[in-house]
Amino acid sequence: MKLSDFSYNLPKTAIAKYPVSPRDKAKLMVVNRETQDLQTKRFSNVVDYMSKGDVLVVNETRVFQARLFGKKEKTNAKIEVFLLRELNAEECIWDVIVDPARKVRIGNKIYFNDKLWCEVIDNTTSRGRTIRFNQPGNIFKAVEKIGETPLPPYIKRDAEASDKENYQTVYARVDGAVAAPTAGLHFTKQMLAKIQKKGVTIVPVILHIGLGTFRPVEVEDLTKHKMDSEFFEIPHKSAERINKAMHDKNNIFVVGTSTCRALETSTTADGFVKENRGWTDKFIYPPYDFKITNKLITNFHVPESTLLMLVCAFAETDLVLKAYKKALKEKFRFLSYGDAMLII
Repeated sequence: MKLSDFSYNLPKTAIAKYPVSPRDKAKLMVVNRETQDLQTKRFSNVVDYMSKGDVLVVNETRVFQARLFGKKEKTNAKIEVFLLRELNAEECIWDVIVDPARKVRIGNKIYFNDKLWCEVIDNTTSRGRTIRFNQPGNIFKAVEKIGETPLPPYIKRDAEASDKENYQTVYARVDGAVAAPTAGLHFTKQMLAKIQKKGVTIVPVILHIGLGTFRPVEVEDLTKHKMDSEFFEIPHKSAERINKAMHDKNNIFVVGTSTCRALETSTTADGFVKENRGWTDKFIYPPYDFKITNKLITNFHVPESTLLMLVCAFAETDLVLKAYKKALKEKFRFLSYGDAMLII
């Protein structure tokens, strides 16, 4: 497969700037891999495809307020500090991106308020820096009030107060993501209760989505593309419950490409999932033999993105692009705040 195989024309008008309300009223494209049938529904109809004994696997990562604005000591120059990942919790050391980078050198201090500041201790890339915060303890908590929601670069507007809740799944629990697991944004608490009442078990995993999710693929030969590493965790109980469902021939509904990558990173030789935690740079593109996922809930993704490639590996590329064409014609809303797809 080549990069150009995953190209399609995405008009700017199709990119959703705000989510629908309530969340489960988003449109849903149901893609049947066996019959090649495409049906337009509402997201709330996802429940209709689930049966007692099935499992719904969700990514419990929580988006933190990663975009900070501070002032450089002495000059008072305004500096944006985008938090990428925590490197050392005890010493409050973080990987960040700064802007404008030319003004930020090793040894500089950036003040966010009268209590919180950081010192630049290393350069990593042209815009990348390593910083140390002055405050011991939970930096996620410290930036919650002063940071901004890190909206995706293709949503061409400033973050608003409502984004703090909207750009977060209702089951988000563990701080660490700078991008939301967007397929999960459509679920409401009422809908999850309805799913559980049907006899479906909701199973959590973690994959902290990094900025690499928006990084364009720059090579035509996909075997030469390298994914950014992201932290993931498959708890023991989750692995146990998924394996029981697989053994009993029940369906594993996976919410989002991030959840799918975490599961497919952690497979055993006999095709089940194992308890696991660590870092993954797993890149899934066609052809790929999925071991765990047999039903996938996802959003509509950027052309030539690694997310679209994973979806095309799950349902043939021609079928996925046919569904995208139908979605554009029917005025579906695309990308993070957009509508959803269920592949069965």
